[in-house]
Amino acid sequence: MSHHTLDVTNLGFAYPDGTVALTGVSFHLGHGESVAIVGANGAGKSTLLMHLNGFLSPSKGEVRIGGLPVTKHTVKDIRKTVGMVFQDPDDQLFMPTVAEDVAFGPMNLGLSPEEIDARVDEALSRVGSLALKDRPPYRLSGGEKRAVSIATVLAMSPSMLVLDEPSSNLDPRARRRLIALLATFEHTKVIATHDLDLALDLCERTIVMSGGTVTADGPTREIFCDDALLEASGLERPLALQACPVCARA
Repeated sequence: MSHHTLDVTNLGFAYPDGTVALTGVSFHLGHGESVAIVGANGAGKSTLLMHLNGFLSPSKGEVRIGGLPVTKHTVKDIRKTVGMVFQDPDDQLFMPTVAEDVAFGPMNLGLSPEEIDARVDEALSRVGSLALKDRPPYRLSGGEKRAVSIATVLAMSPSMLVLDEPSSNLDPRARRRLIALLATFEHTKVIATHDLDLALDLCERTIVMSGGTVTADGPTREIFCDDALLEASGLERPLALQACPVCARA
């Protein structure tokens, strides 16, 4: 069994007020795949991601990580395997210092102080943020917060990374650094994003969602060149695949 695989089967979910967010969502991710989940606001992307490590429980269907169903009985083990990076880093950074934030997860695994310190240094070094170790999170820039929030997940040594809008609110330089960082990870990655250029850079496969259902699943470049599909999904081609407006007028 590989902890790096993901199976979503006929997943359905409705919020307590009756709002249906997901209907019949099914797909498989293999070991080491990097997959983008794209769609307009309200398509169900974030709701789907919240099912992948048990923050939400399905109304119908199931999610399996490495063959293990995600349930209230397995969620503790699932969260050791699936590391989730939230859209807002402030949802993950709540301790007085960066080091304490990164240490929080390993500490709850019952590791020794020496191993916790080693994991903190390794995770922060991996994201290029070791110099921020003693800084309070509220003193960090948006890009620094994003890197540290990823480090809090890496310190748990997950087999899979799940990221919700990782490039949101980043300036161009911080965004480029983030893309370069994520490109180095060999984990299975699931990235929900409106940033289609980021998806094009990092993901060979893209799943398009609309109205809580999967409307397309295929090679990223093919998906992003299908203008009718993108239009119907409230999306448009990434800049890298758009024609040069100057050349088009020539």
